[in-house]
Amino acid sequence: MRFQLTGEQKALRAAVRDVIGRSSSAGSSWLVAQFPAPLRGAPRLDRGFWRALGDLGVFSLRLAEADGGAGLGLPEAVLVFEEVGSALVPGPLVATHLAAGVVPGAATGETVVAAADGRLVEWLDEADVVLPGAEGAVALRSVDPLTPLHRVPAPARVDPVAVLLTAAEQLGTAARVCGLAVQHARTREQFGQPIGAFQAVKQLCAGSLVRVEVARAAVYAAAVTRDPVDIAAARLLADEAAVRGARDCLQVHGGMGFTWESEVHLHLKRAWVRAQRGGGSTESEELLAADLVGGAV
Repeated sequence: MRFQLTGEQKALRAAVRDVIGRSSSAGSSWLVAQFPAPLRGAPRLDRGFWRALGDLGVFSLRLAEADGGAGLGLPEAVLVFEEVGSALVPGPLVATHLAAGVVPGAATGETVVAAADGRLVEWLDEADVVLPGAEGAVALRSVDPLTPLHRVPAPARVDPVAVLLTAAEQLGTAARVCGLAVQHARTREQFGQPIGAFQAVKQLCAGSLVRVEVARAAVYAAAVTRDPVDIAAARLLADEAAVRGARDCLQVHGGMGFTWESEVHLHLKRAWVRAQRGGGSTESEELLAADLVGGAV
């Protein structure tokens, strides 16, 4: 299976990067706007930026053109969510995307939608609409300062599309931290040479790159096949690539990676939170195991 992007797909990815970049240069990026706010209290969503994502079509991407959407498919949605994952865009992106065409205003970014995913609800207090399944939610102390969390008493249904889009976000984080590790290894010097010259650092960067490329192939393939087993495999590989990649990136950066001025630790914390969506990896592992046992000869 070949995964060469079309011209339209490349243009879509570039447009998302441009909107994110312009927001950052304007001083309203989530990182600039939120820090050191997480040390003072709960984060708030940038509603202007949320509407900009709506104008770009992030939420209405898969809606039919007759319904005001772009009429694109899951592969294009995966590309978009890979980009927002790489940039640590905060907010209930997956829930709002899935609500487009169902909840008024979700497609345009005028309405922020929260929904239970497994036992967790993200950004409940900032949501304009909370979908059924989030009743009785209790606030949690989130490890990620840019993702407020609530826990619901009973697990909600897990949508395979939500799982795949989360995997795409994890893929974006995995690629970003791999790039950050390589960049730091090239520029940081110890004992008169870049730390990337040391074998231990080379191995960390190489391992991160391998996990990114394997996860990317799995996520893109699952977007084409839409098979639940493929999605489960993609989720597990993307979670591993994001979490291990972020931890290795922290290792490369040393103490600098733990500072509030650095984005490295934020990628690790966001990867941890995403890995708990849909009840964590257990459901994907069980689905994959059932398929392997069922197909055994």
